[in-house]
Amino acid sequence: MKVLIIEDEQAISQVLKVYLRKAGFETEQVFTGSEAFFIFERFQPDLVLLDVMLPGKDGWTILKEIREQSQTPVIMLTALGDTHFKLDGLNGGADDYIAKPFEAEEVVARIKAVLRRVNQLQHAVKQFGALQIDATAHQIHLHGEEVTLTPRDLSVLLFLAEHPNQTFTRDQLLEHVWGWNYDGSDRAVDLSIKRLRKALQAWAADEGEIRTLRGLGYQLRVQKS
Repeated sequence: MKVLIIEDEQAISQVLKVYLRKAGFETEQVFTGSEAFFIFERFQPDLVLLDVMLPGKDGWTILKEIREQSQTPVIMLTALGDTHFKLDGLNGGADDYIAKPFEAEEVVARIKAVLRRVNQLQHAVKQFGALQIDATAHQIHLHGEEVTLTPRDLSVLLFLAEHPNQTFTRDQLLEHVWGWNYDGSDRAVDLSIKRLRKALQAWAADEGEIRTLRGLGYQLRVQKS
């Protein structure tokens, strides 16, 4: 994992570099705001430590530049401990905010926490070609457009997306989605699958599809990366 340190106080930057490398991170240092975004694009970090007060460009400007092109996590570093500065950073797209003075161990811990959180969110979002399934937000997008589904149909799709290319019988889907105490007809599964296919009809067949395996059940077939 790579961390870009954008901090004009070289003593602070060096301490952070030492602690981060001990923690197993690859690092790159930038000491002026004017070259920060150029190094960001070249280094392609997994996280950015960004000081607010920098020569050339301030941290707010750099944060805006990063957010226009990337969702890379950014932790703001600043001596400005007032609440409104913290809110400015968070509202501008920062993922965390650490006021100076700080302990380097705390910074490393906060970096690991942010990366864990981002990793969990990334795993919650599945991309199958033009189809994006966000299990956390319960949202489906196809070709960038949100797909509206009933709660039950959404649950069926989310379950199949958790197990791509695996086949499930009607009874298995009823148990996992409708619940073991469901006493309706298993035709409910067929109708849900029919509605899902209609909702996803613009999904290219070479990217994936909801398949019926006669005598076996249903699966979300997707191309393996």
